[in-house]
Amino acid sequence: MSVRAQLGSLRRQMLSSAYSRQVPLGARGPIVSFAFDDFPRTALTSGGRILKSCGARGTYYTAIGLMNSSNDLGEQFRTEDLDSLLADGHELASHTFGHVSCRSVSLSTFIREVEKGRRAIQEITGQVDSGNFAFPFGEVTLNAKRALGKCVASCRGIWQGLNGPEVDLNLLRANSLYGDRDKNNWVEELIVENERQKSWLIFYSHDVRDTPSRFGCTPALLEFAVSCALGRNARILTVAEVVAELGGSACVGTRVLGAVL
Repeated sequence: MSVRAQLGSLRRQMLSSAYSRQVPLGARGPIVSFAFDDFPRTALTSGGRILKSCGARGTYYTAIGLMNSSNDLGEQFRTEDLDSLLADGHELASHTFGHVSCRSVSLSTFIREVEKGRRAIQEITGQVDSGNFAFPFGEVTLNAKRALGKCVASCRGIWQGLNGPEVDLNLLRANSLYGDRDKNNWVEELIVENERQKSWLIFYSHDVRDTPSRFGCTPALLEFAVSCALGRNARILTVAEVVAELGGSACVGTRVLGAVL
């Protein structure tokens, strides 16, 4: 292992252990959650449709500043998509306002971005977000983990792994669902291991289309993952549903800065 890889591993270990908010998963597993970050329209029009057809719902970590724009993930969500998302019973979670990394700005600026994103969700939809948050780009700092952990129901990263038997609500583990059916074996192995450990598996992706970006997946891969999870006796729940079972509660307020700095 290179020196860089060793340092990266040590940093992840430090971030995983510090400022944790551990709660026992107990006998609630196996659970599988499907999350979409940013979010591109296809995550709802295609991904949401797939989940709904199976009686399941997803968690959408939303950066309001991306609304009505387009990028390499395709067309981003529109205002009406937020209404459709909520009407279909999916979870609307937060992802900062402008998709800002906590490693690129000061802590105070980052927290303001989180607050701005949560306020914007409430102003546009008339409802507060679920209280669950995902770090843009999966980038985490100790200060950001400490600060947000006091004010949101959960924080999610992009480090692979299963959540359990102890779940750190300040840094949930998640696994990228990228690509096409060539990833079927890997997806199935992960779901089988999740069943064996009776833990909580979170998948995340971005766009869902036949020719996805490198951060998205095909409808075929998502359909396979959902059907495989159901076939292995997993409950498919949103992040909010799991957090509620664990005794957590959404932070309905959007004022974070004064409480943590």
